[in-house]
Amino acid sequence: MGKKQEYKLANEKYLNDLKAKDEVNELPHGILYEIIAKGRGEGKVDARSIVSCNYRGSLISGKVFDDSWQRGYPEAFRVNELITGLQTALHAMHKGDHWHVYIPYKEGYGTKRDGDIPGFSTLIFEIELLDIA
Repeated sequence: MGKKQEYKLANEKYLNDLKAKDEVNELPHGILYEIIAKGRGEGKVDARSIVSCNYRGSLISGKVFDDSWQRGYPEAFRVNELITGLQTALHAMHKGDHWHVYIPYKEGYGTKRDGDIPGFSTLIFEIELLDIA
């Protein structure tokens, strides 16, 4: 078995192990999430929304590939320009929600390397949804 296949299987096992935890919920397309804190249920994210978030993106190894908290300011994104997995998660969130989101590679960057992110990577995001416009 090659390194890519081993990495793919490790990422699939990681998600399967998470699914077994009581505190983990599932969204469409195998996207998993845990609620860190609930917002007040305000606002509805749609494809054309612009959201303001604090977030940290990492791999199952713990390697962080992006972190708005470390930069010291939140980021704004148009939802329909994000990877499919983040779009799905944000559509389920409300203003003030703070979640851990686990995105399978098929809903993230797929089978190809993207910068420091190897193909077949599960993407782990800690997301705090601050505002919806």
